[in-house]
Amino acid sequence: MKIAVTGGKGGTGKSMVATSLAVEFAKNKKTALLDLDVECPNDHLLLSVRKKQYSKIYQPIPKWDFKKCIKCGQCAAVCKQNAIVFVKNKYPAFIKDACVGCKACIVACPQKAISETRKEIGTIYRGKNYGVNLISGELKLGELASGEVVAEVRKKSENIIKKLKSEIILIDSSAGIGCPVIASLVGTDYIVAVTEPTPSALHDLKRVLYLAEHFHIPHGIVINKYDLAEKFYLKIEKFAKKNNIPIIGKIPYKKDFIDSTIKMKPITEINPVYQELFRKIIKKIIK
Repeated sequence: MKIAVTGGKGGTGKSMVATSLAVEFAKNKKTALLDLDVECPNDHLLLSVRKKQYSKIYQPIPKWDFKKCIKCGQCAAVCKQNAIVFVKNKYPAFIKDACVGCKACIVACPQKAISETRKEIGTIYRGKNYGVNLISGELKLGELASGEVVAEVRKKSENIIKKLKSEIILIDSSAGIGCPVIASLVGTDYIVAVTEPTPSALHDLKRVLYLAEHFHIPHGIVINKYDLAEKFYLKIEKFAKKNNIPIIGKIPYKKDFIDSTIKMKPITEINPVYQELFRKIIKKIIK
């Protein structure tokens, strides 16, 4: 079973929920956790995992043979990222960091003067703690291809998960609704949408749930810090009821969660009382 944890807005407690669910699942089932917040992965910190490099991630980029190039500028004309700069009667200049590897320039070149090489865009790490097998993707600094890194982590993780015989795969997505999030959600069996009782969180929750509906993936809402703003919490409840979306969990705001972050331990280890809370969420997901 593949379960994605997302939420739209950053800072709602998405990673806390993902790691806590992973720890509780791991007590009864072989569990893998994919940290696909590749721009700022931190699940290894919440689980005190000493991550080790598993493999590098590369992206195709163009390479010119200027002996064949006729300075026509077709490669620059088709580049939507403006990674190729062309001045008349001069050879094209290539901005490697702006390239996303679409290969349009290779196809467009009438002289076949452009071939394919590659550049490093990220790294996959592995580690284990609390019975949770962590697979983490990390985008190389300055690169733009976060969606491609997420897709590659998911692709390469399939072999790892198969060897581990993992029964539960939890996916911790990045914030937002862009390519990295879509690459995290596609092909999952259930989406846990984590929100908080604020106007911006509800606004972003609605947007990410649109994605869940679009891909026809069953989903439920977890409201974190629900007791900070009761009136707005009731607005989220009203929205959920109106749209027939189950609220599968309500998490209070307590100092324990701050201790969990500082001590780099799952909240269920800081205070066992939260074990039952997350077990109830798991039962609702499975149901």
